[in-house]
Amino acid sequence: MSPQNAEMTGEPFPLVLGLDTFGDVTHDADDRPLSHAQTIRDLVEQGVLADQVGVDYFGIGEHHTDDFPLSAADVVLSAIAARTSRIHVGSAVTVLSSDDPVRVFQRFSTLDAISSGRAEVILGRGSSIDSFPLFGYDLADYEELFEEKTNLFAELLKGSPVTWQGKTRPSLYDQDVVPHTESGPFPVWIGVGGSPESVMRAARYGFSLMLAIIGGPPARFAPFSDLFHQALERFEQPLRPVGVHAPGHVASTDQEAVEAFWPRYLDVISHVSKTRGFAVPTRESFQHEIGPDGALYVGSPETVAQKIAANLPTLGATRFDLKYGMGGLSQAELMTNIELYGTQVIPRVRELLA
Repeated sequence: MSPQNAEMTGEPFPLVLGLDTFGDVTHDADDRPLSHAQTIRDLVEQGVLADQVGVDYFGIGEHHTDDFPLSAADVVLSAIAARTSRIHVGSAVTVLSSDDPVRVFQRFSTLDAISSGRAEVILGRGSSIDSFPLFGYDLADYEELFEEKTNLFAELLKGSPVTWQGKTRPSLYDQDVVPHTESGPFPVWIGVGGSPESVMRAARYGFSLMLAIIGGPPARFAPFSDLFHQALERFEQPLRPVGVHAPGHVASTDQEAVEAFWPRYLDVISHVSKTRGFAVPTRESFQHEIGPDGALYVGSPETVAQKIAANLPTLGATRFDLKYGMGGLSQAELMTNIELYGTQVIPRVRELLA
């Protein structure tokens, strides 16, 4: 059951345990990067396996780089949707600021049709800004673009016909936007990495809140959940769920997980630190991040389950999406991660939170 439908029926929000990926290029057994095409084909198989082992949600984040070639995530999600029957599929995130809201709505309403109502979308401003120069947007308009396009997206969700005026795209006058969704609007979340303004925006438009926690103590995000609930009340919006997106890796033992994840994590963060200002991790800082007060979920199924179960109540959250696949692991490692997460982590978290 989707969070929105649960809210409408008066039921409590369900516990949702999902997986997210940025489509990191997969490597072969000799640690050589595979082609973008093979990476995408591998990703479809990962999504199919996630459905088979009981994962609730499978999300793909939009990126436009050689390391993350998932520039058309919704196309890949459609391939997964056509081969699955129960798992929800969506973005993690869609960079709405550099896209057209009408096209985003059309693509995800199409995905909703293909999946028989299992589509969701997480909208973001774009912490990774590669799409801005690619599509001719000025970073100086970063805030205005996201605010205005979120406003239009909210109007589109209400259904056709749509009348809207703004400065970032041509106006719409009594416009029918197709395809129409079959069972009402699909679930929409706003991804937030630390901006109170984005929390308020999610509440104002009645969207759910996804906290992207990629470093530091997860507990520091608890005030954002509190702000979100206060803002929903202020804007006279119904209650909406809060979710958490965080990186990690599951292997049979803690040692196996750390040995597989650490060198990839170091490479990825060192690379993106050049453009995004991240501190280059040390082994000491990494050990802290995988500990109980850090943001990374790396370890055996029991270790990861215990950490998820400890943090969700602290954050007032009922959803957790593990961002797996850091920095080009092999397909075998990724599939093992997914199988362990679905067959061992998810049942254990449900048991701990029962």
